[in-house]
Amino acid sequence: MTTATTTFDTKHEDMILIKLTVIQHDSKFDYYGKRLATCSSDRTIKIFDVTQDNKPLAELKGHEGPVWQVAWAHPQFGSILASCSYDHKVFIWREGQNNQWSKIYEYKHLSSVNAVAWAPHELGLVLASASSDSTIVVNTYREQTNTWDPKVIKDAHDINCNAISWAPSAPLASLTNQPDQQAQQTLQTRLVSGGGDHLVKVWVLEGNEWKCEFKLDKHSDWVRDVAWASNIGLPYDTIASCSQDQNVYVWRRDTNSTGNWNATKVNKFNTVVWRVSWSLMGNLLAVSTADNQVTLWKEGLDGNWTNVSTLTDQNSTTAPSQ
Repeated sequence: MTTATTTFDTKHEDMILIKLTVIQHDSKFDYYGKRLATCSSDRTIKIFDVTQDNKPLAELKGHEGPVWQVAWAHPQFGSILASCSYDHKVFIWREGQNNQWSKIYEYKHLSSVNAVAWAPHELGLVLASASSDSTIVVNTYREQTNTWDPKVIKDAHDINCNAISWAPSAPLASLTNQPDQQAQQTLQTRLVSGGGDHLVKVWVLEGNEWKCEFKLDKHSDWVRDVAWASNIGLPYDTIASCSQDQNVYVWRRDTNSTGNWNATKVNKFNTVVWRVSWSLMGNLLAVSTADNQVTLWKEGLDGNWTNVSTLTDQNSTTAPSQ
């Protein structure tokens, strides 16, 4: 089966330089799926209205190097966007009137900042950033003082921290527990990160300190991305990870386990795997590889993962032959 996709020129200045170079690094829809933010090696961030024929809305300048990632905050906090760059900086931007954006906060790492991710909105306005200086920084907005409070996780990885993702805030099995059990539950505050030391690490906030709860070590090369799936109150947590070693793993830990994470290999690809991303319901996994393909994977009743569709560079989605 084939479905149509939409393509448009983002007008980033370096988009025409050379096909062999990946120059548009990230694109993210806002919460409502109406606006798209893109970032590129031309050091700019651009915002489009996809409901009005991809109308350009704004161009944000300020970074002094390639911009690697962007991330929208939950709309309950207003129209806020985070960005990170090779220039060692994290910017937080806020939209004012007439599509005018201003930088409201800046944090500087000691090296390239490779990823940014907003915490679940139930935890407040909280942004995590991962850097090649091997640190993770969690910036929390304090409304009482109108300031940002950074907490640094030093030596989060032995080599480069490449990716981060937040756990859902809902505790495991929260939808199936009795009302009296639900009342006793607290929101979970956890992160997962991936690094150049081949490790996937799970972090938990205990009191005022972040501590490494688990080290997951199936990969044999740099971990390029990690993604924590929505659990929607289910009795297990699920994380996906991908690596320079061409493998994608899904890690699972349930309420009945002894606390360990069990890994299942989704697939061994023919090239480097750059990104993994879960659907909203957490039942479909998108995998982006260096050969310009995005594949969708679904878990069967037998626990094995099956490729259910492939997005090719011909801008069509084709179901694989059975």
